[in-house]
Parts: sequence; C-alpha cells; structure tokens
Amino acid sequence: MKLLTIARDLKRRRAREREQLFVAEGVRAVEEVLASQLRITGVLVAPQLDTAPRGAALHEALRQQSITRDFGLAAVDEHEFRSAAETDSPQGVRIPERSFSEIPSDTSTRLLILDGVQDPGNVGTILRTAAALGVTATIALPGTVDLWNPKVVRGAMGAHFRHYAFHAPLDTLETYLTTQSVTLWATDTQGVPIDTTPTPNRLAIAVGNEGAGISPALSRHATQTVALPIAHVESLNVAVATGIFLYVLRV
Repeated sequence: MKLLTIARDLKRRRAREREQLFVAEGVRAVEEVLASQLRITGVLVAPQLDTAPRGAALHEALRQQSITRDFGLAAVDEHEFRSAAETDSPQGVRIPERSFSEIPSDTSTRLLILDGVQDPGNVGTILRTAAALGVTATIALPGTVDLWNPKVVRGAMGAHFRHYAFHAPLDTLETYLTTQSVTLWATDTQGVPIDTTPTPNRLAIAVGNEGAGISPALSRHATQTVALPIAHVESLNVAVATGIFLYVLRV
C-alpha cells in the first residue's frame, strides 16, 4: 500500500488500531519524533516545507535519517498532501507497545486516569501537562478519545514521545491498582478540597467526561473524591482543572 493511502486511512481510529500506526503532523511534532526512540515508518513532505529555514533543516534531518524501511520518505504535491493531513509534514510513526507491566514501581507514583474524556484538544493539553508535571503514566479508559488521534498528538506537542500513555480496560486498571497498592481518587465538584487532603505516596487520580464526570463504575473503586476550591463558576475546563490537580499532587 502506498504511503499516501496509508496516511489518508490513518485519519480513522480503526485504521490506527489495525496498522498500529499514528500520524505526527507539523514541524514541531516531527522534530520531537526524530529526537525520540519511536520507530518512523514513513514521511510525507509538503512542497512548502523547504520554503522556511526550519522546514529545510527538518527535511535535511529526515534525509540523513535514511528512512528506507517500510514506506520511506515521499514528496507529494499540495493537493495530495491536503488529502492526507491538516498541517505540515505528516509522519507515520509506529504506536509504541505500552502496558501496566512497564510502569516503574517507585515508592512515589502518580497516575492520571482519563475516564471518557472525549475532546481531542483537551486530551492533548492534558498529556502535555502530565508530562511537564512528572506524572508516571496516563491511562485512558474506554470512552476516551484515541490518544493517537492527530488532533491529540498535535495538541500534546511531543508529549506522546516521552510520556508513558496508553489505553486500558477498567478491569485491568483495577487489578493493577490493587496488586500495586495504588490509591485511587476521583474528582468532582462536590468532593473534599484537594489542598486539605493528605496525599498517598502511590496515587492515581481520575478525571472524567466534560459533561458527565467520573463514571459510576470507576467511582465505586475510589477511596476519596476530591475537588478544587473554586468560586463564582460552577466548574472548570477539564484540561485546566487537571493541570491544577496535577500541580498540587506533584511529587
């Protein structure tokens, strides 16, 4: 299958899951991929990439990488490029295989659980924030947008390539939390103010759907429900609230 066809197909979550590939779009994202250990399977280059010094430098770096396996490096015209991507230089990257078994078993653990968070822009921002604030890993439960959605990858601005994030079913998460003695906290506007609550060394904090909040199935396993002490507004955007929670809980 041609690289252009694959890139078009990877707009669909089902295709990303089948091929175990995702698309990194934009100069910044591609630079971050090159600096990481992720496997690159192919690169589509837009005609305008060489018109700016930074783009030209990236193009040369890609050539020097000698990306010859799988689909290689392909220049396409503007029409073909627009049919496959929304930004510059989409790059097909192998989705890393990640699981609970690879999460470090440190005495201090901070896990972030995404429970049905559906907006890709919010999830991208959350992943970037989690990486910046030292979260050990982010786990996306069913109902959460695909972590490898192009808008999520673009919003995370390279966080995917260093921060440990993956999808998992609820029962697998529950087993991990139990066997590893990790305390689970839920978040809700009616919870206990987080700045008044002693923080366990090994903690997972769950944030929920922008409208519905944490699911009942997950809430049943939480030992505490915490909230941000806010005034004058009913709630905050989930990405903003998550950032504040993670800042308070940073190790």
